[in-house]
Amino acid sequence: MTSESLADAVLLLHAAFIAFVVFGLLGILAGGALRWGWVRNRWFRLMHLGAIALVVAQAWLGIACPLTSLENHLRQRAGQSGYELGFIADRVQRVIFCEAPWWVFAGTYTLFGVLVLVSLWLVPPKWRGRG
Repeated sequence: MTSESLADAVLLLHAAFIAFVVFGLLGILAGGALRWGWVRNRWFRLMHLGAIALVVAQAWLGIACPLTSLENHLRQRAGQSGYELGFIADRVQRVIFCEAPWWVFAGTYTLFGVLVLVSLWLVPPKWRGRG
């Protein structure tokens, strides 16, 4: 497998991680209203909370996302350029054509993390098994 192919695979993994965090919250909120049982699964909820907690911690600690770093490394090995701002910031910049300081993204991640915490109260997971 070439470095470019590996970088593309890391990009897909990164997109899947983001989709899990974003659509997971949407699923939890919709599932709470529609009484979907899977949204109360404790393992799903713990993984979801852990995923956004990792993103928030990395943002506030100034730690680069390891998936972004790995993809950049692989793209540079393949002779391509990497991201200057990081994966999400780069994508947001391309979509809305603006630059923002790191704290805008850290604040956005934090707000999303707070929403995930609120979802634990609105749609509480089943912490105990059946019976």
